[in-house]
Amino acid sequence: MTRVELPVLALVPGDCTGIGPEQTARILHEGRGRDVARIVVVGDSRVLELGAKQAGVSLNFRRYPSPSAVDWDAPEIPLVDLGNIDPSTLPQGVINPESGRLTGETLARAIDFAKAGEIDGVCFAPLNKQAMFKGGWRFPDEHKMFAHLLEHTGPFSEMNVLEGQWMTRVTSHVSLRTALDQVSFDSICRALRLADETMRKAGIERPRIAVAALNPHAGEGGLFGTEEIDIIRPAVEAMAREGIACDGPWPADTVYLKAFNGTYDSVLAMYHDQGQIATKLKGFNKGVTITAGLEIVFTTPAHGTAFDIVGKGIADIGAFEAALRLAARVASRQIEARAAA
Repeated sequence: MTRVELPVLALVPGDCTGIGPEQTARILHEGRGRDVARIVVVGDSRVLELGAKQAGVSLNFRRYPSPSAVDWDAPEIPLVDLGNIDPSTLPQGVINPESGRLTGETLARAIDFAKAGEIDGVCFAPLNKQAMFKGGWRFPDEHKMFAHLLEHTGPFSEMNVLEGQWMTRVTSHVSLRTALDQVSFDSICRALRLADETMRKAGIERPRIAVAALNPHAGEGGLFGTEEIDIIRPAVEAMAREGIACDGPWPADTVYLKAFNGTYDSVLAMYHDQGQIATKLKGFNKGVTITAGLEIVFTTPAHGTAFDIVGKGIADIGAFEAALRLAARVASRQIEARAAA
């Protein structure tokens, strides 16, 4: 792709009380991702200035009223300055409802630009779910907030991507007791269809998906539970008949070994921590979260706001850069698909 054909991505600094501003400043200063996307920052110039100070770098940016007004030949970093966040009024390294409110407001503005066709995707630095919830965005996670703002009614979920491995799950940010109730034939089928569709959109021609069991030893033939016999295996077999390359259920304590050695492209977990523990142990500073199923591309580092290292200038940007590159990859393929339609 030539530069003018590259997707336009909004880069959002995340919660300014965390490491997001520092990471954003370093990404911009080092020019990460400029080879795969045209990047416009959506946020507050004061947050960028804070991040530059924390990272020990300098930034030369130019303000624009909207992404569509950006002069992509100009040498300065393009910024849509919302002027909505004064980080000097928000304590660093602690959960703050006001910061959560403003983080949600900034993301909502980026979504408005996406709905208007001015950007092709959103890549955002870490946010804090509790701060956003207490700040008035009454959603258990940002993915449900995005779906609400987009008036999305179909299936959607978060997926984690780590070095080519795509990890997803049947249930998400709910209590474990609730998650057990949500594991059903229909929810497993829905998750497998969504995982297969999302990976195909990212360029994986025929994704190979392993399905994790719910119980120890995959139920040990019914000795430790019958969900594998009654629910999971029938769902896997039904989806295989639909043409999805899936199999299982495999014991959860070994299935990720199969995936990480290249046998599979993805693992479908039954609940949040079943998948997250394995992937974060594998590469905590490399993983990316993508919101699957929505018409707009959203990616973010899989790690959190890291309040314990805020302001120390040591925040790793590996996962953030990976998130930026994944957003560009998926957005580019969406642009190509629309052009071919």
